[in-house]
Amino acid sequence: MEKQYYAAPMEGMTTWLWRQVHHRVFGGADKFFTPFLSPNATYAFQVKERREVEHNEGLCVVPQLLTNQPDHFIWAAKTLRDMGYGEVNLNLGCPSGTVAAKRKGSGLLSYPDQLERLLDGIFAALPDMKISVKTRIGRHDDGEWPALLAIYDRYPIHELIVHPRVGKDMYRGTARREVFAWTRQHTALPLVYNGDVWTAEDAASWDVSVMTGRGLIADPALLRRSRGGQAAARAELAAFMGELAEGYEAAVGQDAALHRMWEIWFYLIDSFPEAGDALKRMRKCRRLADYRAIADAVIAGERLAWE
Repeated sequence: MEKQYYAAPMEGMTTWLWRQVHHRVFGGADKFFTPFLSPNATYAFQVKERREVEHNEGLCVVPQLLTNQPDHFIWAAKTLRDMGYGEVNLNLGCPSGTVAAKRKGSGLLSYPDQLERLLDGIFAALPDMKISVKTRIGRHDDGEWPALLAIYDRYPIHELIVHPRVGKDMYRGTARREVFAWTRQHTALPLVYNGDVWTAEDAASWDVSVMTGRGLIADPALLRRSRGGQAAARAELAAFMGELAEGYEAAVGQDAALHRMWEIWFYLIDSFPEAGDALKRMRKCRRLADYRAIADAVIAGERLAWE
């Protein structure tokens, strides 16, 4: 399978608006994965979830589903298929304690019998859809991984996206790349690497498909650069961030827009090593005009890490 580059799902950041603007300004992603949708017994998507799957014109987007109930997953997948989606992704990686406590995301990895029932139901009911899985290598300890991989091997998973941390790690420490190397020797499933891909050089170095999230927020041109393209120009970055701020203000209002932009800058600020206390000052802004003045000054006047 030809190597591809994927934009990881990040709650509150890689939204439908971010995907559209990112694709137009920077490109480089073969697929975008939505932040997780949570199908439940209501058998209806929330308004914000519908926005994530209704505004993806011109993009290759894979909706991600977070549930431990086969019926809920199947309903959501069939609904998405009717909307034109040919692939959905099962979230078995979310490390959040509140999610894991409900036996969802990485929390389900501690319950292999329930995991098998979920996968049995999904693959029996959806033979005509591509089902990919995004997983951690265990909930508590990477010693759980061989047994989990043996479970995955029994199903026709379209792609197994492996983040080689355990759920309890959250994002602390470093990804266990040696576990991913072991995985490549012990499965024939199509694999995608995810975890601590911060640079274009790292993304390009893999001979399997790569997914990056935080690295792509920190350097929006990371995937373009991985393909041999140009680094982000200041004018591009200014246009990108300006369009995001305006779009979020129109979609969710000023207060929520400020929060969204601050979340992005939390990672992006590392690309501006001389930005000083700009992030702290952005956090204190109560008006988008004040935020924009700080953001524009940082983009225009500070040294870029990739220059």
